[in-house]
Amino acid sequence: MVIEKATISDAEEILSLQKLAYKSEAELYNDFSIPPLVQSLEELTDDLKKLFFLKVVTDGRIIGSVRAYSKDNVCYIGRLIVHPDYQNRGIGKEIMNAIEKCFKGARYELFTGHLSKKNITFYEKLGYKKFMTENVRDNLLFVYMEKEAEA
Repeated sequence: MVIEKATISDAEEILSLQKLAYKSEAELYNDFSIPPLVQSLEELTDDLKKLFFLKVVTDGRIIGSVRAYSKDNVCYIGRLIVHPDYQNRGIGKEIMNAIEKCFKGARYELFTGHLSKKNITFYEKLGYKKFMTENVRDNLLFVYMEKEAEA
């Protein structure tokens, strides 16, 4: 397993993995129009140009990814994905540690849906704490979580 910076040439494979990984979230909320599922290849390619992406590669395949950007010493982390066949093996933890190292000294912030108990528990184990919720729709609250910069 190798964790490295993703490039534009990875866009199609990351998008395919993203749609596979977010299927369970869509099922949880009974909403298959969530942004990760409807994102186009063009939009993801634009994201790859603007944001910092890491990918996890094993046996020549991308099995995980995460993206982030920094503004005002806050690192905003988004769309952590791990192929369903590779989940619960520590890959998510490894890639989160890697993205945090890329933005060392920043405060980290991310969000997930309120029904995504597995995600919330996962992030809490990594040291993230809930600091805000946002009502997005009738059936969806975003739970914002943060982790202070390490000294």
